[in-house]
Amino acid sequence: MSIGLVFLLTILPHLGFAGARVTLSLYALHLGATPFTVGIIISLIAVVPMVFSVRWGRSIDRVGIYKPMVFGAGLVLTGMLLVIAVPRVETLYAVSVLAGSGFMLYHICVNQAAALVGRHEDRTRNFSVLALAFSTSGFIGPMAAGFAIDGIGHRNTFLLCAACVAAALVMIYRCRAAIARHHRPSVRVEGKKDATLLRIPALLRIFIVSALLSMSWDLYTFVMPIHGTSIGLSASTIGLVLGSFGGAIFLIRIVLPWIVHRVDERKMLVSAMALAGSMLALIPLVNSVAWLMAVSFVLGLGLGGVQPLIMAMLYEKAPPGRGGEAAGMRTLLLNITQAAIPLIFGAVGAVVGMTPVFVVMGIALLWGAWYARRSV
Repeated sequence: MSIGLVFLLTILPHLGFAGARVTLSLYALHLGATPFTVGIIISLIAVVPMVFSVRWGRSIDRVGIYKPMVFGAGLVLTGMLLVIAVPRVETLYAVSVLAGSGFMLYHICVNQAAALVGRHEDRTRNFSVLALAFSTSGFIGPMAAGFAIDGIGHRNTFLLCAACVAAALVMIYRCRAAIARHHRPSVRVEGKKDATLLRIPALLRIFIVSALLSMSWDLYTFVMPIHGTSIGLSASTIGLVLGSFGGAIFLIRIVLPWIVHRVDERKMLVSAMALAGSMLALIPLVNSVAWLMAVSFVLGLGLGGVQPLIMAMLYEKAPPGRGGEAAGMRTLLLNITQAAIPLIFGAVGAVVGMTPVFVVMGIALLWGAWYARRSV
């Protein structure tokens, strides 16, 4: 199994999932759901799989990735077909749980696949390719879904999304022998508790750094529209600023596979975190659109380039046969931050404004760079 196959097996289902996520919220509104109802539907995408992510990771360590990949993609496909068959608001709750749970399981599988393809020293390159796949489909999926909804309607858009996932299932089946043979774990681990991995100092440090980076990413995407509105920017202008952030992530992930073999990974991680922390602290001091786009672009370069490094380090430090469990634990921690950040920083920002929020998170990232330099 090659990293190119992993790329294809990632981009196809994520195209469908990313498109379906947008369609899910817009279809709920189309069916008369309130914004609060839409919020609950979308939150179920992450909340339910968060509970099972570590358990799923352990299962992948035990049985390999083939069966979990099929099951995960099958859940996503079932959810999409369900909404086509029963177009009701009530159905969307089940669709959210099925699609979110299935894709979370699938996500852990492709991370496991990227970690096990090739040699240990290829991991950072592999995760760079994997991140590029997610960036590509994450950009194309929602945009294509928007045009499809306007052109052929919501239910047919779900059908297109389902076709992407079905194509991935066909590809998985055709490559089943290679997938099952190459990625069956050599070490069998039974009966481990969730907290065990957190007691491993090297892994705990990686989890802390990973959580800081995730918090920074979530903070930017959540607070930037609020900050832009507060300084009088239009929605389209805010979209351009956010687009510069996304464009930088896409760009850095294209060139990262060529960079990682030429630059020390730890130095690159520390430098990227320091750069991102500095940019976050600068944002509230900048009112010019051009400068906001420039700062957002540099921030995107910093945050977008570190995820593959973190994943490579995670699998390097994980105990033998427990890479999937480590990925599941990271998924759990990131989902917790994704749920908490809007609530915490939204409440703080309402009291003291957005400037302290950006500055505190920037300082936290700068501390994270110092911590990574000494500990990771």
